[in-house]
Amino acid sequence: MSLVSTVTVKVPATTANLGPGFDCIGAALKLYNEFKFTCLATGGLIIQVSGAEAEKVQTDESNLLYQAFVKLYQYIDQTPPPVKIEIKLGVRLARGLGSSATAIVGGLVAANQLAGSPLSELQVMELAIAMEGHPDNVVPALLGGCRLAATSQTGWEICDITWHRHIVPVVAIPDFELSTSEARRVLPTEVSRADAIFNIAHFGLLLRGLATNQEEWLKAALQDKLHQPYRQALIPGYDDVAAAAVAAGAYGMVISGAGPTLLALTDTTHTYGVVTAMSNAWKQAGIKSTVRSLALDTQGATIL
Repeated sequence: MSLVSTVTVKVPATTANLGPGFDCIGAALKLYNEFKFTCLATGGLIIQVSGAEAEKVQTDESNLLYQAFVKLYQYIDQTPPPVKIEIKLGVRLARGLGSSATAIVGGLVAANQLAGSPLSELQVMELAIAMEGHPDNVVPALLGGCRLAATSQTGWEICDITWHRHIVPVVAIPDFELSTSEARRVLPTEVSRADAIFNIAHFGLLLRGLATNQEEWLKAALQDKLHQPYRQALIPGYDDVAAAAVAAGAYGMVISGAGPTLLALTDTTHTYGVVTAMSNAWKQAGIKSTVRSLALDTQGATIL
């Protein structure tokens, strides 16, 4: 197979956990990072970044996108080529929208393409999960849609979760960051049996609610006792934004990934009101934010 010398990969943002689905479920959203890789005849590494917060992205070998690129070549026992990487940012950093997952998936997919596609999609996915440490963001970033991931005796089982066409995700992205490591530090190392049972029940209800758009099921299903009660204190104005979203017609509100972005689920009738209410609530709390409704991305990582 002849090798290509340039490849551009577009990878969607993701929202993970969806309340009770801690570390196992995520959905791809129509918000993207774009990565262009060009093999060089000589030299080493060139990284150019454009878009919001471009100055925060590392442009040396510590760059996560490049580390994923190298990881795949190491896996197939080849030396990575000198490369120029052009990054166009559309997903805010450290906001709970899977920016690190876009980098991991983008680097692996690009390397696989440039190397002549030696790995299957499943192998690329397994490498992505190993790099990220959990599947909830990287799986939908790679495959698209809403995905549930569970381990089996032989690896990973990935389940496509039905998302009713009238359920609209609304993301409220504040103008401050929250690192995943900080959000994990506040979590307890053990949970009670009662809390485990609570989450099992509500996660099952969430899956049925997403498939049917049954209002009462979704209102109950978004509750969680494993991570959100501990992380809410890290997000100023959380209670006010949640109350405003529900009052405007949202089924409920959860933390997107590790936060600080907040995710409300609503229907097509109430979308505008929920967007406006969440924006105003954070504005009244003195916090700048970007609030927008997004559609589900069903393609995942795509080679342009």
